[in-house]
Amino acid sequence: ELPLLGYVAAGAPIEAIATAETIAVPEDLVGKRDTYVLRVKGESMIDEQIRDGDFVIVEDRKTAENGEMVIALLSNSDVTLKKFYRENGQVRLQPANPSMQPMLIPADQVQVQGVVVGVMRKY
Repeated sequence: ELPLLGYVAAGAPIEAIATAETIAVPEDLVGKRDTYVLRVKGESMIDEQIRDGDFVIVEDRKTAENGEMVIALLSNSDVTLKKFYRENGQVRLQPANPSMQPMLIPADQVQVQGVVVGVMRKY
């Protein structure tokens, strides 16, 4: 059982909303990492096979490498799920949906909250 900490936007960023639920997660998706779960809202990561309503398993980590899928906290307290790239003092948060544009944000206005290590879907 892992804590289900609320929703993350896969689309336009949304305000972080905490919940006090838990969800069963297979142990091999977790390993020895400090992890939690967020429910996805939106379609921005559709080409990574992450859909609206899916659950992402997130390693609690404050740094990310280029190309990793992150939970990013923006300076206005919104949270979003995107691919992470550092570029010339900025961060590019790249959706995996060709109909959506990347977000270019000054690096000091983005905090990595975690890195996605798995996804689960209920039918």
